[in-house]
Amino acid sequence: MKLAFVSTLTMAVLITGCSIPTAPSAVTPLEGIFTQPVGRSSATRIPNGSDVTLGIVYSRNTQANRAYLQDYQANAGTGFGQSLLVQSIHDAYVATSKPDLAVDWVKASLERQFGSVTVYPDMQSLQAAKPDVVAVVDSRSQLITSRSSDIEANVSVDFYDKNLSYIGTAKGHDAKALSPVWADFKRSEEIVADINEQQNVQVRALQKFDQSLNNLLTRPTDKVSMLDDNKVQKLY
Repeated sequence: MKLAFVSTLTMAVLITGCSIPTAPSAVTPLEGIFTQPVGRSSATRIPNGSDVTLGIVYSRNTQANRAYLQDYQANAGTGFGQSLLVQSIHDAYVATSKPDLAVDWVKASLERQFGSVTVYPDMQSLQAAKPDVVAVVDSRSQLITSRSSDIEANVSVDFYDKNLSYIGTAKGHDAKALSPVWADFKRSEEIVADINEQQNVQVRALQKFDQSLNNLLTRPTDKVSMLDDNKVQKLY
């Protein structure tokens, strides 16, 4: 079967003519959410179960990351994606930059652990609702650009009691450095495989988050150890 290659000319167009968005700069997860220092809760475990209500707010990082991924997808469809000769490459960029992958995954994971999970637009609305437990969801991604093929994904959830005192954090991280996807004489299949690593990295970070969440909810918060990456099960 004849293999498709991305030519030097095509890659030159890709590099010079694209407008691939770069990941936004990160801020602290609590920036813009709490207006005063947060103390440590006296609770040694995070309340959870079918009778426990959880209120969520998304950090500025999470909101900026969703906008970044939306922009990345839009550019794949109307910007740099159109300059590619191979449709499968364009499709891979679109498929691996889902704006809601992290927030949907995290919310589903939390719904398996709490009786009800509600997302609020801000801390004021959340406090007025008075849930049993409060969570701040923070997610960040770094995808392939014309200048870098380093991929990274971070997700964390900070838990607080009803008095907004800190209890504990569940988190997941994964990263991978690839050879430049625009390297000359790379087969289109190789380029697609590299781009698909964007989703694999995001999924692995979320899998690690799930394991961290399980550790946090089943052990005293002062006994939770660092994750053993080798024990992460394939969930996706």
